[in-house]
Amino acid sequence: DTSSVSEQTAIIESDSVLITNVFLVGFAGAENDVLANLLIIDGKLKVVTRDEIRASETRITVDAQHGFLMGNLLVGDYPSFLILDQNPRDNYEIYLNTEAHLLFAMEKGAIVRNNLTVTYISDEIQQKKGSWAAYTPPPMAVPLNYFDNSKWNRFDTKYISGLFNGAMVLDRLQWLSQDEASESQVGDLSSSSIGVIRGMRFGFVGTFNFKRPWVYTIVGATRAFERGFGESDKGSFALYDARLDIPLFNTVNMSIGKQKEPISLSRMTMLLFNPMQERAAGTDAFLPARNWGIVFNGTAFSERSSWAVGAFNNWIDTDMAFKDNSYQFTGRATALPYLSADESNLLHLGAGLRYSGIKTDINGKGEAEFYQAPVFVETGLFSAESSITYDLELYWRRGPLLLGGEYIEVNVNSPVIDKPRVHGFDIGASWVLTGEMRTYRKKSGVFNSVPVSRTVNMQGWGAWELAFRFSKLDLTNGTLEGGIMDTYSLALNWWPGPRIQVTPNYRYIILNRFDVTGKSSGVNLRLSFILD
Repeated sequence: DTSSVSEQTAIIESDSVLITNVFLVGFAGAENDVLANLLIIDGKLKVVTRDEIRASETRITVDAQHGFLMGNLLVGDYPSFLILDQNPRDNYEIYLNTEAHLLFAMEKGAIVRNNLTVTYISDEIQQKKGSWAAYTPPPMAVPLNYFDNSKWNRFDTKYISGLFNGAMVLDRLQWLSQDEASESQVGDLSSSSIGVIRGMRFGFVGTFNFKRPWVYTIVGATRAFERGFGESDKGSFALYDARLDIPLFNTVNMSIGKQKEPISLSRMTMLLFNPMQERAAGTDAFLPARNWGIVFNGTAFSERSSWAVGAFNNWIDTDMAFKDNSYQFTGRATALPYLSADESNLLHLGAGLRYSGIKTDINGKGEAEFYQAPVFVETGLFSAESSITYDLELYWRRGPLLLGGEYIEVNVNSPVIDKPRVHGFDIGASWVLTGEMRTYRKKSGVFNSVPVSRTVNMQGWGAWELAFRFSKLDLTNGTLEGGIMDTYSLALNWWPGPRIQVTPNYRYIILNRFDVTGKSSGVNLRLSFILD
């Protein structure tokens, strides 16, 4: 019930309040504004989140009516801020007469001005309780102030805008054990116990500012990691992405250039966003990292489903003519058969299909799931006419818990070796110990990275995640004897802040090849630094 004026005056004196529907003004334009809710208990900021907060810890709720917040927000501290009825970034005259536009003001956790409606929740109204059924998100990381709308690595003009970004990843691999059988299969692993730069990526992402903006992406790297069933290339420099995304109509977009083929959630997710340092061996062995082509994609059923289809030919990166190079047709569809009202609980299903017309001899192979690891399974060169790849995805996310995996199968049309069928799969779980939840991108059907609620420079612990995965890669079928590799992986991921990641990964590997079974294990420590 809405309180009377006298009740409202008494309530305002309280130091515990829930503020809903307030915009946090972003640094780089309206597209980065965040509609959030704030929970202040005993004068201290407890939670800032995009998700709904039920009034379980305070009986006072203030609806900010989509006002714009400016000030200092530090979770665990006494906040000071203003809420204005207009965005001062769009109307600078507000600074000349703040009083006329002021909706709400708080100084060091105490309310000093309120022109908004206050709602009082009586004692009889109780929040429905119950574990994750009513998922309560942790506080989300927010900028400390909202006055600075500039970034040194961003530019804005009338016709084009852009952001320079990059990442550097450092690895230190140490093999812990290897039996004699494993050494006879892959050689002495100790030579690859070294520290290396896993990769350095840099590029631009931005827009051509038409009425419906076009998005461009240009990303390069110091090394190429092009892995696919049939070819592998590692050079000193690679052009990862050279893509232009063009909106066509309604929810349909077209992407043209060098890009990821639309197949496999794991492959389409940025490597730094995955719970494990490296993708499962089957994903890397059977699916290429990038390809030149054109993709049409869109959503359906109120964004409960996504789809994408594309055609590819990698002739630009080869010495062969377009007609002499292998070509691919790829498609993927996803669905959310279950999605809770607050979207903290969802079930993801996905299916992908890839046809490749093969015009050169191919060699199926896979490395252990460490960057510096040697090849563990390999078929050797053989001729083939075409291949069809099937990919199935199943993931369930409930709050900070994520369970799921993928199955990939490749049917190779190679009459000389009895048309083999090879496959791989992985299944795993991750649990964000600090309570953050990976958000889900409905338009592409993938999960985002773990958000950091309280960074170390906000007197927090950062975000911590524990993950486990089992994967199998089987390149043995018919007369094809490439070997079978089982990998057990354990990871502990720590994000001190959203742009730094520290993560050790442990692997235990069982390899069946050359009529022997070899076992080995190792650990890799990775440091990642991100500029965005």
